Amino acid sequence: MTDTSIRQRTSEEERAEEEESSESTTTCPECGGRLESDSEHGETVCQDCGLVVEEDAVDRGPEWRAFDSAEKDQKSRVGAPTTNMMHDKGLSTNIGWQDKDAYGNTLSSRQREKMQRLRTWNERFRTRDSKERNLKQALGEIDRMASALGLPENVRETASVIYRRALSEDLLPGRSIEGVATSALYAAARQAGTPRSLDEITDVSRVEKDEIARTYRYVVRELSLEIQPADPESYVPRFASDLDLSDESERRARELLRNAKEAGIHSGKSPVGLAAASVYAASLLTNEKVTQSEVSDVANISEVTIRNRYHELLEAESGAPSL
Repeated sequence: MTDTSIRQRTSEEERAEEEESSESTTTCPECGGRLESDSEHGETVCQDCGLVVEEDAVDRGPEWRAFDSAEKDQKSRVGAPTTNMMHDKGLSTNIGWQDKDAYGNTLSSRQREKMQRLRTWNERFRTRDSKERNLKQALGEIDRMASALGLPENVRETASVIYRRALSEDLLPGRSIEGVATSALYAAARQAGTPRSLDEITDVSRVEKDEIARTYRYVVRELSLEIQPADPESYVPRFASDLDLSDESERRARELLRNAKEAGIHSGKSPVGLAAASVYAASLLTNEKVTQSEVSDVANISEVTIRNRYHELLEAESGAPSL
């Protein structure tokens, strides 16, 4: 048998298999009736016997409707999603820094100079005015500080929105870009329930602690941000993780803080200091002894504060009813 006849026979067999599979998908396996797709319920049903052959089908079409071409173009979405963490919301183009072509070959010196000029002009076009340059610098600062503090992406997004609001409502005159950006990140971290202490924020910021606190109060007041007081319990998991403590120690630390709240000794106290003291006390109660110095380094709180809060927590524990 020649190669040509073998290929023809193979193609005929494949065509027959395709016809059988298509026929099996359009006929009912029970009665041989015709199948029909019910897009409203996501089911494939036999018209004759009512057998549901397939259910929970995935609708791969868009979730919107368009009645003309203009509406379709407006609602259609392609490309990467927009983000508030970039000054242009990620809609503009970037020219990569690698001096290589599409095949991975290194560009010549003349081509490299040309690409560098194109990058320069591209940056100028992306930031058309002083407001966009301001926003680009601030969002870069927010991203840098959030990375240093290990904050998640949702906090960076919230901080970017807060800064955009401050910029649009003209709150920046008389204040530094770095100060407002740091205050926006501090507020966003507290709103998201992943707070960082003011000392931790100051360590990664380019401005002083007093300026951050002053700008933070101003931004919160002017933008009417709803920020609850920091809960000491929200600091406990991070401190316990940094000290390699067990789940039992973390649970005991939370119990100490709950007893302190019931006794009312948390009022007027630093939540970071209370959290650090509770972690230290819990480590002693569970025989996972860590030193006050280690807790002080992790929480960025003085050992004197830990000792004072530690005794208060134990007094509240001894006076609380047994659980």
